[in-house]
Order: sequence, then C-alpha cells, then structure tokens
Amino acid sequence: MLNYFYCPDIDEQQASFTLDEAESKHISRVLRLAVGNEITILNGKGLVFHCEITSVGKQCTVNIIQSTKVDDEQPQIHIAIAPTKNNDRLEWFIEKTTEIGINEITPIICSNSERKVVKQERLLKTAIAAMKQSGRAFLPQINEAVKLKDFLNQCNAEQKFVAHCYEENQQHLKELYTMGKDVILLIGPEGDFSLEEVEIAIKKHNFIPISLGKNRLRTETAGVYACTTIKLLNE
Repeated sequence: MLNYFYCPDIDEQQASFTLDEAESKHISRVLRLAVGNEITILNGKGLVFHCEITSVGKQCTVNIIQSTKVDDEQPQIHIAIAPTKNNDRLEWFIEKTTEIGINEITPIICSNSERKVVKQERLLKTAIAAMKQSGRAFLPQINEAVKLKDFLNQCNAEQKFVAHCYEENQQHLKELYTMGKDVILLIGPEGDFSLEEVEIAIKKHNFIPISLGKNRLRTETAGVYACTTIKLLNE
C-alpha cells in the first residue's frame, strides 16, 4: 500500500525537505521506514512529490526526486452544511467528500441546528487524513462555522442551490445543475431549514430550490449525495 504524507510548506524550488514531528513519527515509529525508502508527499495545493528518505529521527529529511503538478479540479464545489448533533457524522461527511473531491466546506448554524459549536481544527485533521488515505492532490478548505444569514451575505458562485423538504415537486439537482459551473449547495439540519431561511436564500440571494431524490436523507448523507452528483455530472 502506498503511503502519503502531508507537508503544506513543501514546494517545487526545494531539493530537500524536513518533515514535521508528527509525520516523522509516522515514518519512523509507525511504518518503520528507513534511509533509502521512497515516499510520496502531498502539499494539498496540487503538487505531488516523489521523495527518498535521507535521515530518520525526530524530524525526518528527504530528497525530492520528482514533483508533479496536478491540474486544479474544476468545477469548484462548495457545500455549506449544518453540523450534525453527533460530531462523528459530520466528520464522516468531511472524510467522504474529501475523498470524492470537494473544494470547500462551511459549517452553517441554522435555526434548527442540533450543534452550534464546531471545532474547525478537528474537522481539518479529518480532511487531511482523508486526503492522505485517498491520495488526492488537493486539500479542501474547511471554514469556521458561521451563521446561515452571514454566510448568505458573503457567498458567491455561478450556481447556488438549497435543498429543503417544504415542497414535493422540486426538480432534482441533476436536472438543474449546468455542467462545468462552480456551485454552492446548502444542506440543512435534521429538522430542515426554517421556512424563513429558505425564503431568504431563494428570494434575497437567488438560490435555486432542489430535490435530492424521493427519500428523505440525513444531513451528512445529503451532503455526500449532492457532492457525488456534481462530480458524476462533470465526468
């Protein structure tokens, strides 16, 4: 199995690089790699480095053999999602959408939110682990939690959609999304957005209401489903 490491500060101009203590510990104590072994390092910004270990210890060093630039993933997918009551479910959403290829995630605090405190650092660690596990070249941007109304006032994209359950005859996301366009998707809490929140998103901020199918999905499932739909439509 190929092991990936995350070093955001590594760049193409360097001939060698010193890893931080956490990644060095993983190399020396967990994987028990040695001088001469080769590893792959991701910087989370589209660069992939093939490296040779030159020293093993508290801070391992490597020589960069080759670097490869991966084209930026288009379109940009930004999901604003209400944090789930069980934090593990939100982390599951972060993990799976990172693997699929999301670009940006914003936790949004709504009227019916079950959780209103979110630890951004913990979510970022989940995204980093998922990026390394899947070997993706880009780390999604994990934003701090923000109130829905504040998010609506600052968000901008070519296409904006809000998923809610107040109507039964809404068109499906796959029928309304235009291939190749950047997109923002709003996913509400288990109790759904309030009617007022839906009306503000649609009437004041030009969000388009969508359906995600006939079944009522849990918050984290809806987020993964929406992300997957956009990715499939662009393949």
